[in-house]
Amino acid sequence: MKDKKYEVYFGNALKLDEIDNGDISLVVTSPPYYNAPFDYVGLFKDYDEYLDLLKKLAEQLKEKVAPGRIVAIVTDDMLVKGQKYPIVADTTRAFVDAGFRYRERITWLKPKGYVRISKRSGVLMVYPYPMYYYPDNLQESILIFQNGPYEYHDRKQMSKKDIKKNKINLTDYNKGDLYLNTWQITNVLPTKGRLEEGIAAFPDEIVRRLIMFYSHIGETVLDPFLGSGTTMKVAMSMDRSCIGYELDKSLKPIIKKKVNQANKENHKIKFTTKKDAKIMRNIVTTKN
Repeated sequence: MKDKKYEVYFGNALKLDEIDNGDISLVVTSPPYYNAPFDYVGLFKDYDEYLDLLKKLAEQLKEKVAPGRIVAIVTDDMLVKGQKYPIVADTTRAFVDAGFRYRERITWLKPKGYVRISKRSGVLMVYPYPMYYYPDNLQESILIFQNGPYEYHDRKQMSKKDIKKNKINLTDYNKGDLYLNTWQITNVLPTKGRLEEGIAAFPDEIVRRLIMFYSHIGETVLDPFLGSGTTMKVAMSMDRSCIGYELDKSLKPIIKKKVNQANKENHKIKFTTKKDAKIMRNIVTTKN
């Protein structure tokens, strides 16, 4: 088994030059939400620019992800200034066009009443008439793409000890909703005082499930939009290596603090700042 490594590159995720082709076993990430009021407002000049990001991301990952392995994208359609954008469909098209197989769509359900994400339902309260119905959104999509067929003979080459280590706990699998394509998981609020303040972070449990289902111990997980560092934190706790890219270099202290929550073995975390890294925290806004 290779020595585990943890590397964070501050710079453009569309330039994964530091990764050898086929070196990634699993991608877990959530691209920026298109000009959402709770993320980077006005980050993209228009939707075509956002679509270009999805296309280039898919093309890059097609080269970096090992044959047969998985890219998991947490995303959803986005309402911006009254217009709904079909991000789930367009993300799927970008990855299929790049040569990935569309394997699965899991729906992440957030607790009903836990937080009003969009407050759209209030429109009907003000105008209780037909054509004013806009439901609040309590879901996101987890899109699963596969880089061609998985060669099951790879598992046969493992030692019996390694096979046993990677066996999924069926008690864990059968409890709750793990065997369903709808996962009910509490969302992370980017509220004041939290480590994720002003950051649209996904919960640890989503990453845990994806790593458990789609990777083996010792393999390398990539998050090209690392954000606050959740993917690396969970990957480290599950004995996987992890590489992360993040455009916003001002997130370094947050990533370091979050990842060190799981750093029981004092692994070295390598931070590299590239020329195209930016400071973007000053344009983040939250709705909470």
